[in-house]
Amino acid sequence: MHYDAVRVGGVVARARRAQGVVEGQLSGLGFEQRLELAAEAWSQDAVATAAIEGERIDLTAVRSSVARRLGVGNQDGPIAPRSVEGLLDIMDDAVRQRQAPLTHEHLCAWQAALFPTGYSGMTKLLVGAYREQAEPMQIVSGSVGREKVHYEAPSSADVPAEMQKFLDWFNATTEHDNLVKAALAHLWFETIHPFEDGNGRIGRVLIDLVLARDSGEVSRLIRTSQRLLDKRRDYYAQLERAQHGELDVTEWVLWFVEQVRVSCEEASSVVDATLAKAIFWMNHQDKVLTPRQRKVVNLLLDAGPNGFEGGMSTRKYESVGGTSRATASRELIELEDMGLLCKVGAGRSTRYYLNIPGWGPADTAA
Repeated sequence: MHYDAVRVGGVVARARRAQGVVEGQLSGLGFEQRLELAAEAWSQDAVATAAIEGERIDLTAVRSSVARRLGVGNQDGPIAPRSVEGLLDIMDDAVRQRQAPLTHEHLCAWQAALFPTGYSGMTKLLVGAYREQAEPMQIVSGSVGREKVHYEAPSSADVPAEMQKFLDWFNATTEHDNLVKAALAHLWFETIHPFEDGNGRIGRVLIDLVLARDSGEVSRLIRTSQRLLDKRRDYYAQLERAQHGELDVTEWVLWFVEQVRVSCEEASSVVDATLAKAIFWMNHQDKVLTPRQRKVVNLLLDAGPNGFEGGMSTRKYESVGGTSRATASRELIELEDMGLLCKVGAGRSTRYYLNIPGWGPADTAA
């Protein structure tokens, strides 16, 4: 595989700048806050990588499992199914064991972790080993009788040798920027398609592994699987085009690195919001709030700059706080008087927004 280094270099430079912004922002957060951000990003990415394959998993159970692993947040939530724990195991392993050489045994252990019962649905699988079936491994879509073959992988007999070439390259020091290496590794692995099932999820964990080698624990915040889910149709189309084309994979690399750049920018927005929350509470640490007021303010903070549509009204406060209309009105006025909220409108149109620049209508912040 080869690519246009000049064209790719420009896209990589932009992605690196976006990545650098995230890393710089994180320096302004405490250890616990960074852990909380990493836990949420990891949880969202786990749900996304499963969703790409059409599998729905419970975000609440994933969050509690991730919280237990990182020792942060609510660790008392529901227990995730073993297959979901297996997915989290391999995502965690990719980050924690990032400096270890990748081996056949390692990959096979990852695949076995995804299918602890030896079945995918009602289909029995060969787990913990490369595929051995005689029939071609095809990537298809469409209903029965109307299938479309997108790609046919190398024969099972060729998989061990192809995977050895891949691992030799993956573990070697190369001239590629790591963002480019992640793109090439994912494409190469998906092209070999070495397992009967689980190739997509393992291929995306390989992205996590390369990014972790590049930026360590910070890589947990870069939700590449979420971005690929958001662009799922383009993702599959770009992979298919690269697999059917010549050895020039420039367009795939350009597309992939651009998705990493956007993922970094999205992570930057999340960190920005977290910094804003920390500064907000620091500025108001001397204010005495009722538990209900603190709950409502945190609800607004958690919703983010544009997350609470229409601001906070007396009626919404009454519902969220479980209190009377009179109490809701009084406590909102108190929050305004203390400088935590800004009021817009009058009468029934009165709305309250957090007193943070840029977090409400343009003219609300003091």
